[in-house]
Amino acid sequence: MSKKAAWWVLADHLRGNVLALLLATVAGLAAAGVGLALPLVTRRLIDGLSAHQPVTAAVGLLLVLAAGSAVLSAGGTFLLERTAESVVRDVRRSLVTRMTRLRVPVLDQHEPGDLMARVTADSTLLRDMITVSFFGGLTGVLTLIGVVVLMASVDLVLLGVAAGVMTVTGIVLAALTRPINRASAQAQEAVGAVGTGLERMFGAFRTMKAYGAEPAENARLNASVTRLWRAGVRAGGWSAASTATVELAVQAAFLVVLGVGGARVASGAIGLGTLVAFLMYVFMLVAPIAQVVDALIRFQVGAAGAARIAEVFELPAEPDPGPPASSVRLREPASVRFDDVRFRYGRDSRHVHDGLSFDIPARGMTAFVGVSGAGKTTVFSLLERFYEAESGRVLVNGREVRDWPLDELRSLIGYVEQETAGLSGTLRDNLTYGTTGLDDETLRAALDTVRLSHTADGQPWSLTTSIGHRGSRLSGGERQRLAIARALVRRPGLLLLDEVTSHLDARNEALLRDAITEIATGTTVLVIAHKLSTVAMADRIIVMEAGRVRAAGTHAELLLTDALYAELAATQLITSS
Repeated sequence: MSKKAAWWVLADHLRGNVLALLLATVAGLAAAGVGLALPLVTRRLIDGLSAHQPVTAAVGLLLVLAAGSAVLSAGGTFLLERTAESVVRDVRRSLVTRMTRLRVPVLDQHEPGDLMARVTADSTLLRDMITVSFFGGLTGVLTLIGVVVLMASVDLVLLGVAAGVMTVTGIVLAALTRPINRASAQAQEAVGAVGTGLERMFGAFRTMKAYGAEPAENARLNASVTRLWRAGVRAGGWSAASTATVELAVQAAFLVVLGVGGARVASGAIGLGTLVAFLMYVFMLVAPIAQVVDALIRFQVGAAGAARIAEVFELPAEPDPGPPASSVRLREPASVRFDDVRFRYGRDSRHVHDGLSFDIPARGMTAFVGVSGAGKTTVFSLLERFYEAESGRVLVNGREVRDWPLDELRSLIGYVEQETAGLSGTLRDNLTYGTTGLDDETLRAALDTVRLSHTADGQPWSLTTSIGHRGSRLSGGERQRLAIARALVRRPGLLLLDEVTSHLDARNEALLRDAITEIATGTTVLVIAHKLSTVAMADRIIVMEAGRVRAAGTHAELLLTDALYAELAATQLITSS
């Protein structure tokens, strides 16, 4: 990711906040300008005291200038912080929108925890970049110029002395820029690694507990945290070195100016008030120089975060989705056709589908069987366009899936994955996920269809019942049936069921089989199953082997004509006996 691309992403989100940034900048510069007048008024006060003149006006002016500077500074800072928060909010919204549209293969190549860190940790760095790097750097540079100009108006000789010390400081700070940049990038990568580790742990939390793997996970996460600590310490060390350099330079400038200025006062070349005013300006150099140095450091840190954010916007994404699907329209059963389809998950991997062809008419139930790795689940992934076929055609209702608007295609399909997790929230939240216009009667009808309208003890489910994190309050079979109900409320023309009876006991399996048979009378149902009881009730069965169709027919026909199917059926009969 080029830095230019990263800045374009940031500039795009700054565009709507230009006026607020300008107002904040004007207020900050006005506060700095008022502050710069203080030493001149102080010189006037000292000269007046030396000449035994009234100083009431000078004291009053000092108080007014100090109060005005504080008010302007506070107002500008608040406006700037508010603007920075607004920019971070907009960036996070854009990131979330982009991530919801990422193509499925992208998540095969990127750790979810690292992507989450870009929304949380990396986006936060932009706040400091705006408040410190842009605003602080700009006001620091302009204030520094103002201080130098005023120092020149006070005494050019003393300015030359101070400038010599500051030049050496600038050379040292320039040399520190590269290691600060490198340490900042390493720190942000370490943040992503910690997020990835946490996501991995929580994603398999029960497995970790069951296998007593807490020590191993602790060690893994602590190693990531230690790497983050080391990267942070390196970045902090270089930052401390730059801060110490500035402080040392100002102290050195003060001592040199004090020595040279004292000699000039003793010789009568300048007055005491002039020396005091100049020394005040030397101390005033601390703030703008510190601002500029801090701006450079935060710039390097923010650059690392901005580059990681910009990378997300370059990841392959699907087109903007349409509005949520409506359940009002009943969709007609869909036909499916695969025509010499070839597909593999990576260039270096084998073909999962190698000339796969079959036709499935509208309406009825079709079961896919075969040994593991035959490409059954990939059929569903290609129909949903989670992946694109390498060659050949995948057609739904005679129309190639690539030619369908993506949201229209997916609204036609109801999909229940093999590993079904509930969504945190209520039953209603789960049933209406991605679908609008659903009333309680429709939701309860879907629960009735999948035999999930009552709890195990006979009590009716409440639509407001919370199912816990990832459906933890439901059994595996209940989660599967809830997922089927969620698909049914969309009134799909094509229903894809991947191993939906795998976690059910015999009684509930029989109930669900009856429900699927009923559903198949009004839509096209494709089922991947390993249980003979589920496969045998299908209107047609497709036997897959090595990415191709080996045989097709009814249960009775395949028992007589296909050895592999007969072997699979016999194995399942033995298993169930």
